[in-house]
Formats: sequence, C-alpha cells, structure tokens
Amino acid sequence: MTTTPDQRQPCPPGACNCGREHLQASPEAAQRILRLTRQEEKRLLDRLENLKGLEDLERLQHLMYEQLGIRVRIAPSFNEVRSMRGINIELAEQPGLCRKTRQAIPAAIRRGLERNPQVAFRLLDAHDLLRDA
Repeated sequence: MTTTPDQRQPCPPGACNCGREHLQASPEAAQRILRLTRQEEKRLLDRLENLKGLEDLERLQHLMYEQLGIRVRIAPSFNEVRSMRGINIELAEQPGLCRKTRQAIPAAIRRGLERNPQVAFRLLDAHDLLRDA
C-alpha cells in the first residue's frame, strides 16, 4: 500500500495566482512544490530566520531547490547597501508557489540577516563589496 505525501491545501479561488491547477498534468519534479504544507512552510521560515552563518544560508538555498524546486537568488543591489533592504532576494518564477509564500521567504531571510549581521557582511564580502574596507 503506497501513501501519497501530504500536499498543501489549495488557495481560495481568486485569492492567489500560483498556477496550481497547471501542475496536475506536470511531471513529478514540477509537483514537488505542493509538498510544502503550511506546517512545513512555518518550519522553513523559522530556519531562515535563525541563520547561523553564510554556509547555513547557502545550504538552505540548496535544500529548497533540491526538495521543493524553489530557486532563491540573494545578492547585493546595484546601488549602495545601507540596510538589509539593499540586498536583493529574488525567487524564480515557479508554478504552484503561493503568493504569500513568495513574499514570506524573502522577508524571513531579511529577518535572519538582521538578527545575525555577520551573515550579511559575509554575503557582501563574498560578492567582493568589502574588499577595500
């Protein structure tokens, strides 16, 4: 007897533009985003808010891509970086990723960077912005 993994409950009609209905005919790899239940989303956001280091952030990015197909790009903006708002956090377009989740992940990463500014400094240094400091 095989059991299907828990799937996220669908958003109310008209409340989201996630494109979940297009995933039903997609291959299994495209449907892995549906495994992100609300409880799992809360766990993910909690882990993103409590970053321990840049390696931890990079590992979480890798795990999000492997397990859910979420591709997150984090880089300093082209203008000056004076606060955590100056760091661009972008999620690649992906069908099935809820609008609220698309907003919550970057917000959780920003909160994690604000709690642990050393991670933000290492991120800036990795992009060679602090080489002259």
